[in-house]
Amino acid sequence: MLIFYFFAAIVTWLGVLSLRSGVRFASYVRRELARSASDFTPLVSLIAPCRGLEDGLHENITALFAQDYPAYEIIFVTDRADDPVLELIEDVRRARTEGATTASRSLVAGAAADSGQKVHNLRAAVAAADPQSEVLVFVDTDARPHRQWLRSLVAPLADERIGAATGYRWFIPERGGIASQLRSVWNASIASALGEQADKNFCWGGSTAIRKSIFDSLQVCERWRETVSDDFTLTRVLQQAKLPIHFVPACLVASVGDSTFAELLEFTNRQLKITRVYAAHLWKPLLIGSLLFCAVFFGGILLVIVRATQGLSVAAPLGLLVVIYLLGAAKAFIRFRAVAIPLARYQQRPGSLAAHLMLWPCASALYLFNAIAAACSRRIKWRGIVYELKSPSEAVIIARESDKL
Repeated sequence: MLIFYFFAAIVTWLGVLSLRSGVRFASYVRRELARSASDFTPLVSLIAPCRGLEDGLHENITALFAQDYPAYEIIFVTDRADDPVLELIEDVRRARTEGATTASRSLVAGAAADSGQKVHNLRAAVAAADPQSEVLVFVDTDARPHRQWLRSLVAPLADERIGAATGYRWFIPERGGIASQLRSVWNASIASALGEQADKNFCWGGSTAIRKSIFDSLQVCERWRETVSDDFTLTRVLQQAKLPIHFVPACLVASVGDSTFAELLEFTNRQLKITRVYAAHLWKPLLIGSLLFCAVFFGGILLVIVRATQGLSVAAPLGLLVVIYLLGAAKAFIRFRAVAIPLARYQQRPGSLAAHLMLWPCASALYLFNAIAAACSRRIKWRGIVYELKSPSEAVIIARESDKL
C-alpha cells in the first residue's frame, strides 16, 4: 500500500501541473483571440498535398477556395496522374462562382525516391510556387479551414522575428462512436501542448505559414530530403536557427469525420512512431508518464476492488483515484471550453464534452500502447505507403498501395 500511495502522490502532483498548463492554454487562447488582427496580407502560395479520396474531401477543398484573403494561389500536388483526387479538384473548380479570382493549379510530382511521398510532393510544389509569393502556407486536405483561417495564419508573420505561424487540428466526429470520440480526446492533449512559449511550440504540417525568404535561407527543401515528417523536420530547423514558432488559436481547424478502431490504432501508432524517430526527447517522457499513470490509476481500481472483496477499507485509495480523475477531467473541461471559441463555427456533437470528460484515462492508456508499439517497430503506413523509419534523415519505402500491398 505504501508503494501505491507513493506513486499515487506523484501522479496527483503531475495532474496538478497538467491542470495548471491547461489553465495557461485557455488563458492564451482567449488572449490571442481578443487581439486586433494584423492587415499583413502578402501574396501567398497555399500548398495542399493530396493522395486519394477521403470523407469530407470535397468540403475541405472547397474551403480552400473560399478564403477571405486578397491574393493567393493554391497548388494541389499529388504523385499520380490517375489519382481520383484530381478529378474532384476539377469539379470544385468548375463549381466556383463566376468572377472568382483565386488562382489554382494541380501538379503531379511523381513517385518519391529519396523521401516520404508527402515531403516529395511538398518539395515539388515549393519549386513551382509563384516567384512573387512572400509566404508559403502548407495545409492538409483532411482539414476544413474557416474563411478567416488564411488571413489569421499569415498575420503573425508581419513580425519578421517570427520563424513560422502554426495552427492545429481538432477532430470532430460526424456520426459519433467510441473510436471517433477517443481519437478526438487523444489528439486534444497534443493541441493543448501549444501556447505562449514560442520556443517550445511545434509546426503542424496541416496548417503552417512561413516567409519564403526564411524557408529558402534555412534550406528547408534540402533538409527535407530523405525524411518522412515535414513538420518535425521544419520544427527542428527553426529551433536550431532560434526562430520562434507562433501558435495561432484562431487557426485551430476542424478535421470532420469518423474513425474505426483499426484506423484509430493505425493513426495513433504512426504519430508515436514518428515522434520516437524525430523527437525521442518527447517520446521517452510520454512512455514513462503514461506507464506511471496507467499503473496507478488502473492498478488502483483493481486494488480497490480486491480490498472491497476482502472487507478492507477502500476510502484512502478510492479518494486518491477520485482526485486523480477529477484533475484530468478538469483539464479536459477547461481545454474543451477554450477551443469551443475558435471552433464555434463548427457543429460539435452533443456528447463531445462528455466524451472528453470520461475518456481521457482511456486516451492515456492508448498513449502507453502507442509508445510501446513505437519502441517495437519503426514501420508505418501513411496514405497507402509503407515506410521504414531508419533515422530522422533516412526513410525507406517498403511498399505502395498501387503495388497491391
